Amino acid sequence: MQQLVLGSTSPFRKALLDKLGIPFISDAPLTDESRYPDESPDRLVLRLAEAKAREVAARHPGALIIGSDQLACVDGEILGKPGDRKNAIAQLSAASGRSVTFHTGLCLYNAASRKLQIEVEPFSVHFRRLSRDQIERYVDREQPFNCAGSFKSEGFGITLFSALEGRDPNALIGLPLILLVEMLGREGIMLP
Repeated sequence: MQQLVLGSTSPFRKALLDKLGIPFISDAPLTDESRYPDESPDRLVLRLAEAKAREVAARHPGALIIGSDQLACVDGEILGKPGDRKNAIAQLSAASGRSVTFHTGLCLYNAASRKLQIEVEPFSVHFRRLSRDQIERYVDREQPFNCAGSFKSEGFGITLFSALEGRDPNALIGLPLILLVEMLGREGIMLP
């Protein structure tokens, strides 16, 4: 089997890929993630997922490379990583009672054949109406300062939601496994 390389050092993406039970290595892409003017969320995550895969492929010319990028949007506005407590509280306050859509770009690049597969997997979370006290307690407990949208769905963040909507809940964490399994199958890697 061709070497599989995850173009990410995210512990969350690594843990998700581990679920498939196939050997892989990780390599950090050095990609400029700046948004172009007027670039839509879908175009941005597609461009960055591909750029990450191609950049990592330069160091692994015979491998299958997985590139992924994700962002969160509320009413068309992109929510970045908050960075600190104040911004996390502001983001969650803005999301309270609303829906946030995550756009996850997934790229599988065969560096040997130069075959490229790339798609966006959307996933939405519907927030309960949250009080300022609930938001502050959540932020103090989880400290989601490095998470787009200011929450960790794999942790206590699930308590913030009234519903989840999408094909693959793994997309919410940053690596849509259902789509990845389909892409791997097109490369001849059949999983049970």
